[in-house]
Amino acid sequence: ELRSFYAKTSQALGVDSVQVLCEPKIDGLAVSIIYEDGVFVSGATRGDGRVGEDITANLRTIKSLPLILRETVSGKLEVRGEICMDKKGFALLNAAREEAGESLFANPRNAAAGSVRQLDPKVTAVRKLKIYLYQVVDPEKHGIRSQKEMLETISRFGLPVQGSERLCSTLEEVESYLEAWTEKRFEHPIDTDGVVVKLNDIGLRAMLGVTSKAPRWAIAFKFPPEEKVTRIIDIEVTVGRTGTLTPTAVLEPVHLSGTVVRRAILHNQDEMDRKDIRIGDYVLVHKAGEIIPEVIRVEKERRPEGTVPFRIPEICPVCGSGAVRLSGEAAVKCSNSSCPAQIKEGISHFASRAAMDIRGLGEKIVALLVEKGIVSDFADLYTIQTEDLIPLERMGEKSARNITEAIEKSKKRPLGALINALGIRNVGERTANDLAEKFRSLELLSEIAVNRTDELESMEGIGPVIAESLRVFFLEPHNANVIRRLKEAGVNMIIESSAKTREDLPWSGLKFVLTGELSTMTRPEASEKIKALGGETSDSVSRKTDFVVTGEKPGSKLLKARSLGIEVLEEEDFIKRLSEAQ
Repeated sequence: ELRSFYAKTSQALGVDSVQVLCEPKIDGLAVSIIYEDGVFVSGATRGDGRVGEDITANLRTIKSLPLILRETVSGKLEVRGEICMDKKGFALLNAAREEAGESLFANPRNAAAGSVRQLDPKVTAVRKLKIYLYQVVDPEKHGIRSQKEMLETISRFGLPVQGSERLCSTLEEVESYLEAWTEKRFEHPIDTDGVVVKLNDIGLRAMLGVTSKAPRWAIAFKFPPEEKVTRIIDIEVTVGRTGTLTPTAVLEPVHLSGTVVRRAILHNQDEMDRKDIRIGDYVLVHKAGEIIPEVIRVEKERRPEGTVPFRIPEICPVCGSGAVRLSGEAAVKCSNSSCPAQIKEGISHFASRAAMDIRGLGEKIVALLVEKGIVSDFADLYTIQTEDLIPLERMGEKSARNITEAIEKSKKRPLGALINALGIRNVGERTANDLAEKFRSLELLSEIAVNRTDELESMEGIGPVIAESLRVFFLEPHNANVIRRLKEAGVNMIIESSAKTREDLPWSGLKFVLTGELSTMTRPEASEKIKALGGETSDSVSRKTDFVVTGEKPGSKLLKARSLGIEVLEEEDFIKRLSEAQ
């Protein structure tokens, strides 16, 4: 890939060799910062400061970001870079959260993103975030002629830069830099997930142009996942909200991709049988997607004598009820719908951000509420008083009040969030939002699911499996009772009719397809914004598609869109159009 980039670039420029600047790619949150006459005025998570998420107040708390530049720069200066948290700060933050009984961040990038989006800048300030800048927008205006000169100019202004770049004139020098950083990344204090190679001469970049996804004058290389060998010292079986018994390997602690890994999900019996995983085995592990610990393979030549294949039990380890594996399914499930483990996991899901978004109601608090008999289903949450929470471990009056206020606020959540919160089998966030948009009330959805299943099956993205899951859920008397009590508590169960008809909305009749990972919102959130403006979303690209919105790592949909001549919108373009249409 690198050789191809070099060959195409040299050919397009009509030269034998090209000079490039190599820089480590920080695994952080992309930000845009604006100075006016040398004074910091605003910052956002994406775009030019007018779009994206405004984080101006929180940026002021980052000590390395000057509020006044070292040199006076007349007019507007826009610089872009990454906000991150170093590995030491990340470890200290997670240790403090664990001590406080709070959920842990998966990696430094998530910790940085969560910290800079805090509503209270004081919280951001104590997280000790770092920022590194690498781009000046409109460099020619500031007399910048090369990428190297750009970094030097940023530094001269008093802004923080990484300082790990290298100017390379040959392919061999670039390969050497890549090889060095593939190893150096583990000792570097900041997480890096790759290397970016950019044509150094800014003036020559215009000759190469850009594609719909990226400039032709730059290329990014991702590091391969770090892999380590450790030993399985036990296999534990946990019960999820749908009753699935999931085996998890308990590992000898191993430092992997910035965190200490002690556990790895083994998924199901078929997966364990395929890899022949046993207690006592030495295994090679990595983080799938740099987040989820995963066993890649067993080192069978090191297998101790006397090990035996592991079998998921036929009895639920929590409630003692029978556990069964239905025909055609990989999962083994607890047969008791009142299993305490299912109740805890179900309520945690109900309170999660993509569902009812009840802030402060984490897994440990939910576990205490269930164990003490305060709640046994979703509707019980809406009977909780502040006085019920104060006696709980590590719970003060202020925290208790915050939770009850969050519960009250959740009553106004959108219908799609409620459908997702109910935990209906096979119905995720995207499907829940589609169902809400289609039927506009939980009562109508229930009636259709029970009495007119064929109408559900005909919906795009539903089909017989999801339709049957909905039918079974709404026929269950316990679920009907919970929904009735939620309604009595005042939980929103409809989409209010708008004064405007869909035909009056700016994107009426336009069809969108989303592909790749968006950085400023989830795909279901983007879908909701499209629908709020009258547009439609689909999972597949066809000649009827008007726009394909692309994020990081787009799939085959992007290729199909290009082959059909469909307009492709990068995330920044999409956000700008959203802003203009709203």
